[in-house]
Amino acid sequence: MSGISLIITFVIAIVIMIVAISKWKLHPFLAIMGISLVLALVVGIPLKDIPNLIGGAFSGTFQSIGIVIILGALIGTMLEKTGAALKLAEMTARLVGPKHPELAMEIMGWVVSIPVFCDSGFVILDPIRKALQRKTRYSSVAMTVALSAGLYTSHVFIPPTPGPIAAAGSLGLESHLLGVIGWGALVSIPGLAAAFFFANWIGKRVKSAEDAAETQDGPTYEDLLRSFKNLPNGFLSLAPIVTPILAMAAGSVASMAGLNGNAGTFLKFIGQPIIALTVGVLFGVILLFHAGKTGDFYEMTNETLKVVGPILFITAAGGVLGKVIVAAGFVDYMKGNAAVLSAMGIFFPFIVAAILKTAQGSSTVAITTTAGIMGSIAESGSMMSLLGLTTPVAGILTVMAIGAGAMTVSHANDSYFWVVTNFGGMTPQNGYKTQTAVTLVCGVVSIIFIWILSLFLI
Repeated sequence: MSGISLIITFVIAIVIMIVAISKWKLHPFLAIMGISLVLALVVGIPLKDIPNLIGGAFSGTFQSIGIVIILGALIGTMLEKTGAALKLAEMTARLVGPKHPELAMEIMGWVVSIPVFCDSGFVILDPIRKALQRKTRYSSVAMTVALSAGLYTSHVFIPPTPGPIAAAGSLGLESHLLGVIGWGALVSIPGLAAAFFFANWIGKRVKSAEDAAETQDGPTYEDLLRSFKNLPNGFLSLAPIVTPILAMAAGSVASMAGLNGNAGTFLKFIGQPIIALTVGVLFGVILLFHAGKTGDFYEMTNETLKVVGPILFITAAGGVLGKVIVAAGFVDYMKGNAAVLSAMGIFFPFIVAAILKTAQGSSTVAITTTAGIMGSIAESGSMMSLLGLTTPVAGILTVMAIGAGAMTVSHANDSYFWVVTNFGGMTPQNGYKTQTAVTLVCGVVSIIFIWILSLFLI
């Protein structure tokens, strides 16, 4: 199969996959794997090659990035269960001060969601939001929107959150995770700024049940902090996040400086993402010991594996779909008609991710599937190669573009939409005015900033 018929087949396959996930409620793993197999058969890939193609693409994901995703998620679980996430939030509130509670909530969310899923992060931080709202009488809607945006931004941009890690692995950036973290932090800034102003604007126009209530029951902010008798100190709370970053930075410096000998070998060793995140897990174990919860470590690990398992499988399935697309000749055909597509540049992965996000709801599925479609920067037959995005910096900006698309937009088919609206005391209609709108603002502002960066860096 070739030409227009190949393009039509590909589009139909993607539409069926989206419908299967969003309307027929088929699990994304089965939907993506099923479409990959059917697509391989329809486009005429030799039957003898299909099993090895699927198996090789599937196992390659686990080899490159699987352990890293598990370790990053485990760190997040330990921060959540020991109260370290709340300690980070308390430190942020003290840093920002009482005059801007919405800014405090946004920064809290951004920090906490680096290792913790945004859904869990909102549940963890919502009691603090409510306590601060009672203390300051600030707009509950503004604080809810700011918290949601802060959590969502780091969720799609910054490892060790599984989505960005998985995208980095699919694009062949396993050894550039430090760069993904750094650029993710930078790319977060415009979206966070836009969300801050939007939160204050919408907070004056939309009221929640909390805003309408004259009196509100519940603990004060100080009562909430006092309820954690064994809250860890700031160093212990930061260490599981900061030490992997420092270890990867040390490894990068050693490589760039050409350090050899025992010192250079050691720094490069601890700079590998698997080892660096293992160090973070060890600091997490120290947190458990401090909190007297070492006996819960087994259950925490088991819980983490249950949460991460579907992400790993969906990521691997996305890689399979990407390999099938390449083997089908789709990329080769597009190369022959590359003028329009190549002009899209960094907007192409954004658009694909935004379509998948809006259609089926999950940011993680949108990120991993889009990354699988894009392929690796090192593969001559990948979409990344077709778009001219073949350098590590181009790959990192592509991860960012995918993340921006995966924010755009959160609505009724997204579990996070319901977490934010329900905990924020808002109706679904107001949820569209707030949560859906702020994710649209953040996504569009972020991709514009990424595009501007690409003009200078690619």
